Amino acid sequence: MAVGEDIHQLAWVEVSGVKREINIALVCDESPAALLGQWVLVHVGFAMSLLDEEEARQTLAALAHMQAVGLDLDHMASGAGDALR
Repeated sequence: MAVGEDIHQLAWVEVSGVKREINIALVCDESPAALLGQWVLVHVGFAMSLLDEEEARQTLAALAHMQAVGLDLDHMASGAGDALR
């Protein structure tokens, strides 16, 4: 995460290979520079909470699994599941 000293408490994070600007006001108790290298849970442009690396990896794995299940459901709903009837 790259941070600036802006009054809006903005920082840059990488989310799934894409760099995005987020607001860190909810997780910034000290100097913004103290957040460099930290894992954060991001939702709609805000860092919601700090995570340790293991928790972050587990969360990423769970999200990837949820996406895979969603793709499977989409595939079934499009008629690919007709042979199962």
